[in-house]
Amino acid sequence: MPFVSILIIALMIGALIDVITRDESQVKHLPRMVWIILVVVLPLVGSILWFLLGREYGDGGVSLPRMPRREARPSAPAAAAPQYTASADVRTTEQQIADLDREIEEWRLREEIAKRRLTDGETS
Repeated sequence: MPFVSILIIALMIGALIDVITRDESQVKHLPRMVWIILVVVLPLVGSILWFLLGREYGDGGVSLPRMPRREARPSAPAAAAPQYTASADVRTTEQQIADLDREIEEWRLREEIAKRRLTDGETS
């Protein structure tokens, strides 16, 4: 039974976050504040109604809200990897995937070289 309560609370929190972060033009039928009150007062019903009736999904169906990217901490020196900024990055998705594949392969090879150096050092 506590599992159901946890699911309802998680659904309510998800709906509240979605209501709050959604652009005003994507909120349908009621003002945003009314949706927030509805979700808080009636967590299960309000959340379900929000996801079914209250939000605009756009052309592609269900979409997740866009969150700003957090900068990842590099585990190697900064000079090893090229620095890209979001505004200057005009590569296509295919180019980005190809760059990521090359970067993954480079890191895999570096790990393999490091492992071989360790095993060579142990056998010497």
